[in-house]
Amino acid sequence: MYLTQVTEENTIELMSWFKNEDELKTWAGPNFSYPLNLVNFKRDLNINTLKSFALISKEEELLAFGQYYLKLRKCHLARLVVNPKFRGKGIAAHLIKQLITLGKTDLNTESCSLFVFSDNTNAINAYTKLGFSKAEYPEKAPIDDCLYMVLEQIHR
Repeated sequence: MYLTQVTEENTIELMSWFKNEDELKTWAGPNFSYPLNLVNFKRDLNINTLKSFALISKEEELLAFGQYYLKLRKCHLARLVVNPKFRGKGIAAHLIKQLITLGKTDLNTESCSLFVFSDNTNAINAYTKLGFSKAEYPEKAPIDDCLYMVLEQIHR
């Protein structure tokens, strides 16, 4: 598995993973246009301004998608999603670890963060297994019912 820049073909496939507006909002938050079309989807993803990556299998299948950017001096992970055909197989851990490695170097930071809806227990469990913990967000939370999770540098 390897990370690569997301392509238009990846973006079109990514759109197909969301069968309804609720699934889209659980993944991306409330600011996405629905029904989906490629122009609005790319705009709402900020695909031209945020670091956006596809996780690709050795068979060249799109396994997952994720983004990162600098927020509060942390590598903030965003819009993490695994292809529905491959969920429950540990793909999320591969995606997150690779994004963390790349993002921390690229952004010159040692800590990471993310937001997750409080009812998304599968995602919360995955993030917790990777060392993320719930934290107080230092500002007003951008979305209701959202948890802020951080992964701090471990000093040994």
